[in-house]
Amino acid sequence: MVKHSLLFIAMLGVGACSLAPHYKVPETPVSAQYKTRGAWDVATPNDQISRDGWWRVYHDSQLDALQQQLLSNNPNLSAALAHYAQAQAFVAQVNSALLPTVKGFGNGQRIRQSDTRPLRSTTTDNVYNSGTLGLQVDYEVDLWGRVRDSVNAGTDEAQASLADLASVRLSLQAQLADSYIRLRGLDQQTRLLEQTTEAFSKAVNLTQGLHDGGIVSGLDVARAHSQLSSARSQLKQNTVQRALLEHSIAALTGASASQFSITPSTEALPLPVVPTGVPSTLLQRRPDIAAAERRIAAANARIGVARSAFFPTLTLSAQGGYQSDEFAHLLSAPNLFWAIGPALVTTVFDGGLRQAQVDAAKAATDEAGGKYRAQVLAAFEQVEDNLAIIDGLGSALEDQRAAADAAHYSEDLSLARYKQGAVGYLDVVAAQTAALQAQRSVLDLQTQQLAASVGLVKALGGGWTSADLAVDATSQEARPAARVR
Repeated sequence: MVKHSLLFIAMLGVGACSLAPHYKVPETPVSAQYKTRGAWDVATPNDQISRDGWWRVYHDSQLDALQQQLLSNNPNLSAALAHYAQAQAFVAQVNSALLPTVKGFGNGQRIRQSDTRPLRSTTTDNVYNSGTLGLQVDYEVDLWGRVRDSVNAGTDEAQASLADLASVRLSLQAQLADSYIRLRGLDQQTRLLEQTTEAFSKAVNLTQGLHDGGIVSGLDVARAHSQLSSARSQLKQNTVQRALLEHSIAALTGASASQFSITPSTEALPLPVVPTGVPSTLLQRRPDIAAAERRIAAANARIGVARSAFFPTLTLSAQGGYQSDEFAHLLSAPNLFWAIGPALVTTVFDGGLRQAQVDAAKAATDEAGGKYRAQVLAAFEQVEDNLAIIDGLGSALEDQRAAADAAHYSEDLSLARYKQGAVGYLDVVAAQTAALQAQRSVLDLQTQQLAASVGLVKALGGGWTSADLAVDATSQEARPAARVR
């Protein structure tokens, strides 16, 4: 008896093992520093990005209000939150297998036996009562780690879903910030075009007066009208582009485009300094990378689940209760019954099913590893792209501002000389066109640089780090991160 007890205890001890391979994160190439540094500083605990909302570095209260509306009303974010809640529920499901299952049962029947029932006892009444009331307890001993590997896979998948939620949130926030910045750029373009239209209207009046005085030909008047019409057309096109961006922002904030509007503003937004840190920290700061890594871990745990199918399952069962043919005296000592004992079950032949499941689990792990490496490489690419854009456009903007100043001077000079009769109006048209294009290019470059700063924040993971996955994935409260490291 002692030997049997020791053997049973030893079998339970085997339950501490797992058949999943040793987990190791796939290696990816990580350099010591980013190729394009520009004027960026290494991230420190005193970096310039707000830990409560990275978009506040643009110092725009309306953008902040829109971001809060997005967090409260965006339907895609709500869907991602619901998906995470499903993942939490699944973790609770797999965790339940770690505990015994207790079932209660009871029935009361009036039974009439068949006269021709096989092996029918002649002493049994033809009609009798049958009442049963009891409990049954079943517990699967996790000999090969199948249950724990299932729990680990579910927990890893839930953590991946939490990272997905943070990724969706960051993507939507960046999309909103980008749209808002471009809308503000169009507001500045609108002001420029309105000023240009007003100036071109004065030029039309000037040429018309000179024509009426017989000083210039009608060709100059036609050219002046052409310039004015072109500027008005650009202004209308600008208005259409702004309306589309406004509609996009409405959808992001969960508002109806028909009832949504943003008051125009020409106040310039500051270009923030975004601390990049070193490339190795990017693996901890990107929620999509964290999600990809957690899915490798989940797939690795499922290999252990698939391998455990080759070994027998041990289930401990016990049941007991009361059973009688008299309902009135069912709960009495003579009617007590119980049964206890283990059950060992194994599959002898399955036509290669279990091996195919193991192979599929291994292939899924390789697939997850490939996706993880691709995500890491894409992240480095995005950071370098936005650093190159911000750095390159910074130099280009200086040159473009100088070009705009020169074009504006040329416009003033040509118009003054035209009034003196020294040049034809074609020179004025050329100077006006060049000046307008140069000034619009300045505004375009400013907007592109600000948009690239948003792209850089997104590429760096916004305010999220993989430490946020340390929260209990079984918690019923979703906690998408909004902190900046």
